Amino acid sequence: MYEPKILGFLCNWCSYAGADYAGVSRFSYPTNIRIIRLMCSGRIDPIFILTAFEQGLDGVLVTGCHLADCHYLSGNYYAKYKVLITKKLLEKCGLDSRRLRLEWISAAEGLQFADLVTDFTGFLRELGASPVKTDPELRAYLERAKEVGSEFRLRWFTSRARDLIEFENAYGERISEEKYSKILDDIINQELNKHKILELIKKRGLSAEEIAHRLHLPVEKTMRYLITLSDEHKINFTTENYVAIFTKIEGVIEDK
Repeated sequence: MYEPKILGFLCNWCSYAGADYAGVSRFSYPTNIRIIRLMCSGRIDPIFILTAFEQGLDGVLVTGCHLADCHYLSGNYYAKYKVLITKKLLEKCGLDSRRLRLEWISAAEGLQFADLVTDFTGFLRELGASPVKTDPELRAYLERAKEVGSEFRLRWFTSRARDLIEFENAYGERISEEKYSKILDDIINQELNKHKILELIKKRGLSAEEIAHRLHLPVEKTMRYLITLSDEHKINFTTENYVAIFTKIEGVIEDK
């Protein structure tokens, strides 16, 4: 039987204490998990999780205090939406997002922690080894996802999630979780397209039309992406070489 390797990110005040309680109470659970203690579940970062999967781990478990019971008031809400983003990025890469799990465990819930690890380990046994171990292309997709996960726009939108969903703005409006999720999908798709365009420019020096054809995008949308990349100082073109966008994009990548 395959034995999965699991990485756990546990908050210091609740879930890590719960795991400790499971130990001192001698509750039995699989030894497949290795734990990293965080001061707060809100400290979790999509890059941490994506790097774990990139290294071939079979599953990642994130646990924190129950909602509305965070030692730092709202850190677990940040964790909730960071994990949501990471799950979406995993899906875009083609990796089963069920390999990432988020749960709330209090300091008194040692038995629940033991049951959680047992259940997650059993699920991953049935799911099998991570395909990243044998698929270099999937590993490359995860590397791209890490770059997308580092983008400021995505991080800002994540940091505002609770305010947008749970609290009314000055006009007495707020958005639903479904609408937030859809906007998040749009942002991720846009950032992924921008990174794909950068890769095509760097490796092949293609024209806007050729890039659009390869990515199955309208040329007009591809042009908007190129202008945005220029505004972000990721590519650089002047009036003299502006025409290169319509022919061959050469020498427009800045050396970083």
